[in-house]
Amino acid sequence: MRTRAIVATGLVLLIIASIGIYLVIRNVGDDIRLPIAGRSCTVRADGHVRLNAEQMANAATIAAIGIQRKMPERAVVVALATAFQESGLENLAGGDRDSIGLFQQRPSQGWGTPEQIRDPRYAANKFYAGLKKVRGWQEMRVTDAAQAVQRSAFPEAYEKWADESEVLTRALLGDATAAVACTVGRTPVMRGAAAAAALTQNLTLDWGLPEAVNPAELTGLTVPAADPRDGWRYAHWLVSHAHDHGVRRVLFADLEWTADRGTWSRVSDRERQDAQVVAEVFGEA
Repeated sequence: MRTRAIVATGLVLLIIASIGIYLVIRNVGDDIRLPIAGRSCTVRADGHVRLNAEQMANAATIAAIGIQRKMPERAVVVALATAFQESGLENLAGGDRDSIGLFQQRPSQGWGTPEQIRDPRYAANKFYAGLKKVRGWQEMRVTDAAQAVQRSAFPEAYEKWADESEVLTRALLGDATAAVACTVGRTPVMRGAAAAAALTQNLTLDWGLPEAVNPAELTGLTVPAADPRDGWRYAHWLVSHAHDHGVRRVLFADLEWTADRGTWSRVSDRERQDAQVVAEVFGEA
């Protein structure tokens, strides 16, 4: 009898817990962003953020475009908070009415064609251009600056992503060391020469770096780093795009990230790279 009572009590507790989880999901819905198992990224820079591979890659591109446009760091925080709220940092095919993409921009409101808006670089550029037109945005709260561009029906919603966006900005703009670590799984989207070529092309487009150079054997690339901050910007971008570009290893200063471990660790003085960032891609299968 005692055993049956224990089992019955356990079942009741399990049912109550399940109902609780259901109600939480129902009430907060889109605010829950669970990373995809095996393809998650952790960002630590005076705070902690965890994203899936797609979210991380999009965040890295948004940050890079902001710096390429010579926008201040505050602009990157505002842009990331906006994309967090509008799309969960995912490049959505649709949304409310004709809204599309990372910032849920609308073709009918003059943001561009659907094809243009679905390009993360185009969408980020359009957002920064809109933000730059807002007088005094640098002194505004994150949510007020974002709302001035977006004209959302929920003007306070952007503020809840301010802390996460500040963490991401510190990491992606090189203000923290070895701050982005991703686990990419065993099946990279690309390999070999195709991966190296795509990696070079997209790094150049995001950062505007014509000096990014592929080694002759096309196993990866090297990126000159004028100072440690630049080096960590590029290193974190490369790790952020590791899954979609087949990155196997990133090396800068005396640290390396590898896809096998998904973390940063120290390297020998012989391998140390202070003046450039080195990235290697997965070889042909």
